[in-house]
Amino acid sequence: MNWDQIEGKWKQVKGQAQQKWGKLTDDELDRIDGKREEMVGVVQERYGIARDEAERQVREFESSCNC
Repeated sequence: MNWDQIEGKWKQVKGQAQQKWGKLTDDELDRIDGKREEMVGVVQERYGIARDEAERQVREFESSCNC
């Protein structure tokens, strides 16, 4: 699935994102609102990881998304 599809179905997808990144709050997921760059930034900040690692995790999520 590509990110445009994820963004379009964000309300359904955010539960899967919550499962993958359990530290993300509902407010953060609402603020992300399907925006890829926002997702990378929040994952990076919340988990204290490098930007390229956050990018890798988001890419992995994008390719494994079931929506």
